[in-house]
Amino acid sequence: MAIFLFLLLVAVILGLIGALVEGMFYLLIIAILLVVADVAFIATRRSRRSHRRHLR
Repeated sequence: MAIFLFLLLVAVILGLIGALVEGMFYLLIIAILLVVADVAFIATRRSRRSHRRHLR
């Protein structure tokens, strides 16, 4: 869970820098991709946990 929160914080910081600094739009794109990857990671992790509980 700590990794999720850390990556979310990094994405927010990169997004703010990318949105506010002229010529740094690519940082905003990287931040959006990082959030999408982070949410996908957590979703797969939760689905694996719930799947293991049903097997037992």
